[in-house]
Amino acid sequence: MKIPLLLLASATLHSYALGPNAQIPPIQPPNDAWRAMVAGLAPAKPRVDPKSPRKVLMASLATGFCHEVIPHVKVVIDTLAKSGAFEVTHSDDPAMFAPDKLAQFDAVILNNTCTKPANRNWFIDVLEMDKSLSETQRKEKAATLEASLIDFVAKGKGVVAIHGAIVFLNESKEFSNMMGGSFAMHPKLEELTLNLVEPDHALLKAFQGKPFTHLDEPYLFNKAYEDHNFRPLLEIDMKSIDPKAQQAMKGGRRYVSWIKSHGKGRVFYCSPSHRPETYEQQSMLQYYLDGIQYALGDLKCDDSPIGK
Repeated sequence: MKIPLLLLASATLHSYALGPNAQIPPIQPPNDAWRAMVAGLAPAKPRVDPKSPRKVLMASLATGFCHEVIPHVKVVIDTLAKSGAFEVTHSDDPAMFAPDKLAQFDAVILNNTCTKPANRNWFIDVLEMDKSLSETQRKEKAATLEASLIDFVAKGKGVVAIHGAIVFLNESKEFSNMMGGSFAMHPKLEELTLNLVEPDHALLKAFQGKPFTHLDEPYLFNKAYEDHNFRPLLEIDMKSIDPKAQQAMKGGRRYVSWIKSHGKGRVFYCSPSHRPETYEQQSMLQYYLDGIQYALGDLKCDDSPIGK
């Protein structure tokens, strides 16, 4: 039953991804059949045993552009948690980012936490809902929570950012440096081929040396990205994308997933994907679990930066 479902999902993806006039169907909320398919494709056990019980905090509130894939990603993370690699707590309360609250977790997962263009600051956006705070108080509290998150990672914990989560604190130099870059723009949604930067890297075993093709937004990054203070894992095959997108994204290799250390902690960024079909492949589900285990400190691998 699993194989036909997978083939059907793959066939559906390619049937509307190919061709300039192809109609891309709207994203449907995850139903029981989709959850069952993901459960059947997800790894039953983690690649490495956790050193101790791991707890993860996951935030999924988009204050700006809301990706319709957010609930699908929540299903994916809940499913991966069943492997025994970690336990996940879902909360969009900014108070959970205070030092005393974060202390109970080993990593934070940011699920497409896109922010409003005005501030590009998730904490300010959410705190605006608290009318008892003045603008000055909101900014001060937001700065305190941002510092708490960055300090959380620097002292040995982890952060995982999925797709649009790179926009979480997009104007923050400190956050950009920790994450390895900030969001700049993206051309239109199209079928992308992602190449493995180092096919033999421990975190790329899931792809068995083969490129990964899916429907996605080709993200372009700036700020800390220019320093390449990370270890790139997946990059866009520029020959595979629309000529207009190639022109917009010219100027170097375009990495869309990487890992890096920050102080004593670890960062895993994964831009794929904007569409639920991406998660209908075993390779991507295994990749996500491996990346989360890296961020938790359980899966050891080379995360040395490539630099300029």
